[in-house]
Amino acid sequence: MYKLFIWLVLSLSGVLAKNEDYIGHGLYEVKAFSEEQTQYLDALVERLNLDVWRNAIPGHETGLILVPRDIKSIFQTELFAAKIEYEVKSANIKEQLDLEDELMSAVASRRNRSSAAFPFDVIHRYDVINNYMRDIAYRNPRIVTMHSAGRSIQGRDINYLRISSDNFQSRTKPVIVLQSLLHAREWVSLPASLYAIESLIGRDASLVRNIDWIIMPIANPDGYEFTHTGSRLWRKNRRVNSLSSCLGVDLNRNFDSNWGTASSAFACSDTFHGTGPFSEPETQAIRNVLNQVRNRLELFIDIHSFGSMILYAYGNRQLPPNALILNMVGVRMAQSIDAVKWSQHPNYRVGNIVDIIRYTASGGASDWVQSFGNILSYTYELPAYRNRQDVNGFLVEPEFIRHAGFETWEGIKAGAAYVLERTRMKN
Repeated sequence: MYKLFIWLVLSLSGVLAKNEDYIGHGLYEVKAFSEEQTQYLDALVERLNLDVWRNAIPGHETGLILVPRDIKSIFQTELFAAKIEYEVKSANIKEQLDLEDELMSAVASRRNRSSAAFPFDVIHRYDVINNYMRDIAYRNPRIVTMHSAGRSIQGRDINYLRISSDNFQSRTKPVIVLQSLLHAREWVSLPASLYAIESLIGRDASLVRNIDWIIMPIANPDGYEFTHTGSRLWRKNRRVNSLSSCLGVDLNRNFDSNWGTASSAFACSDTFHGTGPFSEPETQAIRNVLNQVRNRLELFIDIHSFGSMILYAYGNRQLPPNALILNMVGVRMAQSIDAVKWSQHPNYRVGNIVDIIRYTASGGASDWVQSFGNILSYTYELPAYRNRQDVNGFLVEPEFIRHAGFETWEGIKAGAAYVLERTRMKN
């Protein structure tokens, strides 16, 4: 009985300690009225090393910025001096983080553990996903194989599935690649990859007949695990930077596409680009997988959150030669998602990265893949859950998880339909 009491005390203290680093952190909604104010905000964010959840776009969209408790007064003073309007959306973000934990725990406690079905109402950990992928490959050996693309900075396997009717033996079949969780905290992107896997071995198995698929559910395993064990809002990988006490590289600024031109050289920044293009083992692993199929690659989708957007190259405002096709297919995908999305969510917006998010970005995965040539390369930004006012941004409510996978798959299917259409035209 004494041991049980001690276990209960330790378990409770662990729960209470989680998210402590975020006590008093405030989520600010800021409204910029001019480009000068957005530039001022950008400089302020860099100087104070703040976490931007959404950039402010004059006349279009308010920004969301997370501010640590000890510099709130400095931040507010700076906004007042620049005549930038703001509203505190959450005075203590820990309350929202704790709520997310409570919602996930409640679902886990209600679940029928005798059910053989893989549950789609929680966000699963790295080991669970690996076991799931291994089991899928074991149960479907004729079409599914599991592979490691390499190891992360902390030595975790970066696993992916190949789904193919002929084990990738064809030299003519188009290839579609999906990846998620390049940014560790974007949990809702994971069910999109998992739902795609379930669909391809189930009701949409016909899409495997004429298309080879590669799906990488956890592209940043170290960062993702850290969002469960350390900091829920961690974005980068877990690189120890030799010249700084700050950890991590933003993997979506580390690809060899205009590298270092619209990102941060400051290791503490959430957009730190690393010491060079492909300096990180995670981006090297993705590069190696994609290079194996680049001659057949037709569609690449890097799944992120949040914002209800489908974005295409390039992050320096330059358009690729096939921009009109990218836009047309992007609209088709968006319309397919909008047809089944939750009514509380806005319609998806489609366009060039800079035109939609109104700031430049370099070293992105989808930009690098677009440089392969006349292919379709996109970044999906899944919606924030906005049915509850106390759960927003990167946070996830279990009720939305399965639908996030379902609606995203509808968009991916529309992209796959165009790939098949284009393949028939070529032949």
